Amino acid sequence: MSQLAVRRDLKRRLSKFTRDYAIVVAIFLLMIIFTIASDYFLTYRNIRNIFMQTASLAIVCIGQAMIVTTGEFDLSLGQNVCVTSAVMAYLIKFAGFNPWIAILCAIGVGALVGLSNGVLIAYAGIPCFIVTLGFQMIARGAAKIITNASPIPAMPDEIKFIGRGFIGGNEYGVPISVLIMLALFLFFAFIMQRTKFGRSLYAIGGNKEAAYFAGINVKGHRAITYTIAGLLCGVSAVVLVTRLDSAALTNGNLYEFDAMISCILGGISLAGGRGKIIQALFGAIFLMLFFNGMTMLNVNPFVQDVLKGVVMIGAVALDVVRNRRR
Repeated sequence: MSQLAVRRDLKRRLSKFTRDYAIVVAIFLLMIIFTIASDYFLTYRNIRNIFMQTASLAIVCIGQAMIVTTGEFDLSLGQNVCVTSAVMAYLIKFAGFNPWIAILCAIGVGALVGLSNGVLIAYAGIPCFIVTLGFQMIARGAAKIITNASPIPAMPDEIKFIGRGFIGGNEYGVPISVLIMLALFLFFAFIMQRTKFGRSLYAIGGNKEAAYFAGINVKGHRAITYTIAGLLCGVSAVVLVTRLDSAALTNGNLYEFDAMISCILGGISLAGGRGKIIQALFGAIFLMLFFNGMTMLNVNPFVQDVLKGVVMIGAVALDVVRNRRR
């Protein structure tokens, strides 16, 4: 290969990387800014804390990313985390269930909520906005009934390692919750990129009718995708409850929007058919870094809520511009 061809290939690869993973560059710039602004930002303990906070959100991002790839979205994810947290804590504290059985039940409830969403959307033809918004309200109401609108604290010691444990010691160890998050991302990234099911989801997001005439079971794939997203909400709830040592109505609050922002920031298109699962992880990391830095700089929490709205609108606008260019 000639030197000119090598340069062109390198330029093409660099252009593709900056287009697909511009969020990685943004993460490094953000870290530089906050490191200069605060002496406590770039410490191992703070960075580890950021990743532990990211874990539960990022797990939800996987499901949202898969749904967005099909050209749809799920507004019930945050409250699904809330109700599965409540189910898990209630079964352990008041029903006398073995903690591991309670965890499996909570994950099953999450999957059931997702399946219900998927069936109503794919087979009944009800718009995803209406169905998932409805289940958002149902899940929140159910969580209030289960918890009586009060936190359920003090989880058993035998399961706390999921959200609070470290491999390699408490001082410089790697959080188990982060390892769970990474394992799930690798697994579902493989499914999306290397399996027929994953390629089918991209085809559905690109054009549902064309996917149908190509022999893809569009309805079945859509229902399965919502079910997977619900199941991952259950896993996220387990990580969150064991980290916070409590199930409360604030668990998973606004996760559906944070997951959406993470997906779009990462480069997954709202139009469907484009993007990679791993990009949602980078989007979630960026989001957590941003608000952790804002907190360390003592920015008013209400101002942070305003900024989150600005970030979401900006992310959607960026996605629209990218789609027009394509």
